[in-house]
Amino acid sequence: MFPGFFEWIWDGGHVVFMGGLWYALGIIGMGLTFCILKAAIETAQGKGAEHGGDEHH
Repeated sequence: MFPGFFEWIWDGGHVVFMGGLWYALGIIGMGLTFCILKAAIETAQGKGAEHGGDEHH
């Protein structure tokens, strides 16, 4: 059942479940967005290790 279908009833259980679902998805989405933007900015600035890491022989 999805909220767009007419059989959906907004009782307490559905409100709590959908609220928790969107809260969790929002946090995951914000975290991914932060990591992707940070990586893109650092790459554009030339920061980061070359291939192979920081090993010096």
